[in-house]
This record gives sequence, structure tokens and C-alpha cells, in this order.
Amino acid sequence: MSLFIKKPLEQLMAQGDSDKGLKRTLGAGNLIALGIGAIIGAGLFVRTAAAAGEAAGPAVVVSFIIAAIGCAFAGLCYAEFASMIPIAGSAYAYAYVTMGEFMAWVIGWALVLEYALASATVSIAWSEYLNNLLGGTIPYEWCHSPFETSLDGVRGIVNFPALLILVILTMILIKGTKESANLNAVIVFIKVAIVLLFIGIGWGFINEANYTPFVIPESSPDHDTWNRFGWGGVLGGAGIVFFAFIGFDAVSTAAQEAKNPKRDMPIGILGSLIICTILYVLFSYVLTGVANWEEFKTAGKEASVAYAIQNYMPGYGWLAILITVAILAGFSSVILVMLMGQSRVFYSMSKDGLVPKVFSELHPKFRTPFKANWLLLIFVGLFAGFVPGSIAGDLTSFGTLFAFVLVCVGIWILRVKNPDAVRPFKTPLVPLVPILGILVCSAMIFSLDKDTLISAAIWMVAGLIIYFTYSKRNSNLRKETKA
Repeated sequence: MSLFIKKPLEQLMAQGDSDKGLKRTLGAGNLIALGIGAIIGAGLFVRTAAAAGEAAGPAVVVSFIIAAIGCAFAGLCYAEFASMIPIAGSAYAYAYVTMGEFMAWVIGWALVLEYALASATVSIAWSEYLNNLLGGTIPYEWCHSPFETSLDGVRGIVNFPALLILVILTMILIKGTKESANLNAVIVFIKVAIVLLFIGIGWGFINEANYTPFVIPESSPDHDTWNRFGWGGVLGGAGIVFFAFIGFDAVSTAAQEAKNPKRDMPIGILGSLIICTILYVLFSYVLTGVANWEEFKTAGKEASVAYAIQNYMPGYGWLAILITVAILAGFSSVILVMLMGQSRVFYSMSKDGLVPKVFSELHPKFRTPFKANWLLLIFVGLFAGFVPGSIAGDLTSFGTLFAFVLVCVGIWILRVKNPDAVRPFKTPLVPLVPILGILVCSAMIFSLDKDTLISAAIWMVAGLIIYFTYSKRNSNLRKETKA
């Protein structure tokens, strides 16, 4: 039987209509908040200064626009799929219908890199910022992995704060999707309010001289490659700030819990992307206007926003503390949405027989995949508590970009193979938009460093071993076809 056996669209849709399935509790506003919760995290506060100092200068505002356009191509494709196929599982479910079981497994396995490892990486960063906010009062050995040693020779034991935030957010997820969405909405309100506060107050401290030159001159030291100065640097900056957009696709994993997915899913995906792009452009414009981009290479490299406030916005030191609070809030909502997304991908894969049934068992009262949440807590917790955050970092980007590419391919295939399917939302200019999405996201994949690509290849090989030894033999679709 072919590796590329496809799940009939009607069968997949019937899977989401069961009264025993996930509970539909989310409206358009909840979905937009989920998107913003997943997108606005450390990327806004960290990657902005990194892109300005390393590649784009004040033109980082243009870098954000370019990165947003690249994400928009994928976002439009996600929106069509999510309105057509309102099923938990996101790109995995879409691939099963358009490209077959084998490719569905590959993308489902890649999504683990985006959701699960992102949760681990962000929880480690959450621990670091919490310790900074508390003035470094947490003993080194209880907030670092055993593979890390301080300058004075203290070896880490376990990253306890990282584990703590994972346990708290997992318990909230088990309690219910509506409760998780409500908490996320509160967090989103707090961090967006603080971002707007910085934009509003910082606007009055902009020094127009900081915008000249607008792009980094070729003669600048340490900027000797095409993507580190001039308009090439603006493109290089787009590659850096792309990571600040990771997460909007997580909205699509909640499609089976949306009240009116055909209308609300496109609103949630595209709405959150548009709102975050506007905030990113305004934020980067103010940050590079308050402090000169060259300072983000040296003194202002770490905690760049707090640096700009403390040095160029006298009397607003309290705002630097609020920024740290916003970063912690941002991290929390990112972890929450990523853990939710991963459990929903495994839920769909389990319903198809590709991973064990335990991942699709729902809580008798809350109707959430509680066992999947606990198992994910163990898996993610092992990384968060005992592995340095740098190891899992860039693998997240690979998983995300790979998913984007396959979703764009899937829309193109489905338009050709099933042109008469009902499409509540239609991606415009097909096949141009999917092709542009494929090209932009593939270019970003190949721009990742060699070690990341090698690690991703090892991960994918491990996934193939699992598929051929377990998933292929236990596939419900294959059993039904044989019968």
C-alpha cells in the first residue's frame, strides 16, 4: 500500500463533528488573543535590537515588514485550510488530506520541534528573566541545568523555575481550553498595554539623528557580507526578526475548539498577524529612534529595551521594570499556546493511530487531552530542567518553516485535485501566493546554520524509524482500507 495514502476530506471532517470530541468554546476574539499570545514574546524585545545592530540598522522597521509579508503568504494558506478543515492538528491534518500519510507524519514530527522544544526553550528563558527580576536571589544550582557551571565553579542541578511554570500552565490547560484562553487573554492585555506604553512614552524621546544613515553603511566594521549592510542587510534583518513571528500558526491547532471555525479561523490567524506586525513596526521605530543602532552591538546588546529606557528616557526607570514583567508575561503565554498546540497535534495523530491512543484520551469532565498534557510535561520538562536552552533554540525555527512550506504546497495541490471543495475562505492569487510562500520559507530554512540543519536531519531520521516500526503498522486508515 502506498506511503502516500490520503485521508478522504469527508472522513476527516466527520472526525471533528463527534459530540465526544474536543469542546467548541473559542470565538474569534479568543483566537486572535491566542495568536498574539503565541507571537509576542521575547522576539519583540530581543530580536529587534539584534537585527538592528547586526544587519539592518534603523531600517529594521522595513525588515519587520518583509518578514511579515513572508509570514502572510503562509498565513493566507493556513487560513484557507483552517476554514475548510476545522480539525485539531493544524498542518499535520492538512498534509494527510493533500499529500498523504507519510508526509503527514513527517510534518507532525517536525511540529514537535516547533511546539514542544519551543516550550522548553522559552521556559528556560522565563526562568532567567524571573531571576533577574528578583535580583539574582535564586541559587545558581536551582535555576540551571547540570550541564552549566557558573564563573565561580557552581554546577547546576535543575532549572526549578522552568519546571514550575510548565507545571502551572499544564494544569491550566487540563482544566479547560476556555480557561486557558481566558488566562491568555489577560496576559495578552498586560503585555500589549506595556508595549503600547513604551511606544507612546518613547515617541517623545526619539532623536531624529539616530535614523541617519537609515541603512548600515558598507564601510562599517564587522559588516563585510552582503546581508549585513545596506539593503542586503535589511533582508538579513528580516531573517533575524522572522523568529519574532513564530507562533501565529498555533491558532490553527485550536480549529476543532472554535465555535464557528469557518468564519473565525481566518480572522484569528490573519488578525493576530496584522496586529502584531503593526506593533512590531512601531516598537522597532521607537527603539531605534531612542537609542542609536550601533549601541545594540555593544553596551545595549543585552536587555536592549531596558538599556534604552535607562540611558535615554530619564525618569522612566519604572518602565524598564514593567518591560521585564511584559517579557515574563509574553513568555508565559507563548509556553501556554505552544503546549496547547503540541497536545492537539498529538491528539489528531493518535486518533489516526500513528501515535499511541493515550494521546487522544479526553478528561471525563473537562474534555481536554489530559494524559497527553502530562506526558508532554515530562518530555518538555526534561529539556527545560536538565538541558541548556541553546541546544533546542534554532530547531524551533526549522520545524516552523518546514510546516509553512508544506502548508503552501498543500493548498496548491488541493486546488488542483479538489477544485470544487467548499472554501469559506480562499487564498488569493493561487498558485502565486503559495509559490512565494514556498520560496521565502525555503530560503530561510537554508539560511539556518549547519549544526541546526544536521540536528534537524537526525531528528527527522528518528521520526522515520518510529513511523516504519510503529505508525505504519497501526495506521487506522490503512486498516480500514485493507478491510
